[in-house]
Amino acid sequence: MTNNFSLLSLFTSGNIMTLLISLSLVMGSVYSWAIIIEKSRMWRFERRNPTKIKSGDNLELVVDRLILPFDKNLWFLSMLSYVAPFVGLFGTIWGVMDSFASIGVNQSVSIGVIAPGLATALGTTALGLIAAVPAAIAYQYFTKQSDELYNRLDDSVKDIKSNSKKDK
Repeated sequence: MTNNFSLLSLFTSGNIMTLLISLSLVMGSVYSWAIIIEKSRMWRFERRNPTKIKSGDNLELVVDRLILPFDKNLWFLSMLSYVAPFVGLFGTIWGVMDSFASIGVNQSVSIGVIAPGLATALGTTALGLIAAVPAAIAYQYFTKQSDELYNRLDDSVKDIKSNSKKDK
């Protein structure tokens, strides 16, 4: 008896729906990791070279424009953290339905009949969580960092305005 289990065959040997679900989760995860790496680099640079505001004409607009790159693409992390578990759950349901269909076709309830569908079901669940958990953690972390930077820059604007009023 040979054991030819592989993760790749788990997601590619099934039907087209399982393949599409798996590919969408893997692509979402890869894109979220690209965002996480980009944001980590941005925040590392920000810690080394803090953003400062100088007196200018429209200080509120300056704050909004300075914070914009830090908020860019955070929406995707938020969306993936909410949607990926449901997409994985859809894959789970699809795999269970496939197992029941196999039982009907083979007229047998042996482990060999239902195991492939259940393995695929659990695999898509795992892919959904693998995509969602890092995206949720990163979204919360980077949003908090961005909010703190916004508050710091907003305080700087208030200080500049109060100092300019004192000078008059």
